[in-house]
Amino acid sequence: MANEVTSTTKIAVFRKKEIRKTIHNNEWWFVIKDIVTALTDSVQPDGYIKDMRRRDAELSKGWGQIATPLSVQTAGGVQKLNCANTEGIFRIIQSIPSPKAEPFKLWLAKVGYERVKEIEDPELATKRTRALYKAKGYNDDWIEKRMRGIAIREELTDEWNKHGVQEEKEYEILTAEISKAAFGLTPSQYKKHKGLKRENLRDHMTDLELIFSMLGEASTSQITKIEHPEGFIENKSVAKRGGNVAGTARKKLEQETRQKVVSRKNYLPKQNIKELQ
Repeated sequence: MANEVTSTTKIAVFRKKEIRKTIHNNEWWFVIKDIVTALTDSVQPDGYIKDMRRRDAELSKGWGQIATPLSVQTAGGVQKLNCANTEGIFRIIQSIPSPKAEPFKLWLAKVGYERVKEIEDPELATKRTRALYKAKGYNDDWIEKRMRGIAIREELTDEWNKHGVQEEKEYEILTAEISKAAFGLTPSQYKKHKGLKRENLRDHMTDLELIFSMLGEASTSQITKIEHPEGFIENKSVAKRGGNVAGTARKKLEQETRQKVVSRKNYLPKQNIKELQ
């Protein structure tokens, strides 16, 4: 956890290396030379940065869009130091050959979007989630589908709450009904099919699996809005019907392509899966 230095400058720690960060435009910006020191153990981070920019022409050309001088507390008082936000640091890391790079990306995504003003600005929570997926190796297209799926899921659970579904166990059963109708598998069966244990099932779905998951839940939500089922029993029937919409579409696609949508594959390569656990 970061320790307060001034009202705007804080210290975060990565593997015993202190990294200063400060609030700018409602998000954390990190001192670039602290990042370089943490990843390279360089005693002359400014020189390393200069050499890095010389090696990477694209980085050097876009340096002005990445590095912003911000007021940061130092041992000698407040000074202007080059800082970058999480996305900027991700780009800089690409030019640093270090075995610490991958674990650092995960660490950075977590601390970079700590709750700065998420209550007042929920968009920051979304940015934080996107950054975590990016750090784990997902591409932008997959992330877009996953984020849309999260939004659809939230809309559905809001509808269930409005229509008399209160208990966590009931939510689990309704979700299983949608999944069974859409894929022929409950979530627990689906995880076993993919060889997963405690991992989040949807974080390991392919593009098509995510799309049909969204269709099943969006269909259930739409039917619920129109028919206004009340209580667990009525909502269970609607959940099955909503899942069937996705199931019918899935079967039609499988018929056309002669390929199964439900896959034993995980979205990320095996070497990246360990990082998610």
